[in-house]
Amino acid sequence: MQVVTMEENNLEKLTLDYQKVEEQLQALSMQREQFTAQKDELSHAKEQIEGSSGKIYSSVGGAIVEATKEAALEDINEKSELTDMRLTMLKKQIDELKKREQELREKVMSMVNGQKGK
Repeated sequence: MQVVTMEENNLEKLTLDYQKVEEQLQALSMQREQFTAQKDELSHAKEQIEGSSGKIYSSVGGAIVEATKEAALEDINEKSELTDMRLTMLKKQIDELKKREQELREKVMSMVNGQKGK
């Protein structure tokens, strides 16, 4: 019968917490990439609209309708602002998780090094 010490149990819990933080970081990084790509698309669309002298069409729900240049630019600016806010929130979340990851890494390494000394 194997006896698991309290220290080994804590190390296992810390390791699982560290893995969860890693997974959360990966998910948030993917979201950040998606929003960054969306921001780039919006920027490109804005350039196209600003340089356009013809009719402008905008996607509303599942339909494409004619829109004024001003209305299309306003819509893109609103979407861009929302995307910026989301990116800012994601950056804060990622920064917090990176701090947590570092703390957990240090604790795990400290416990592993402590066990090696025994």
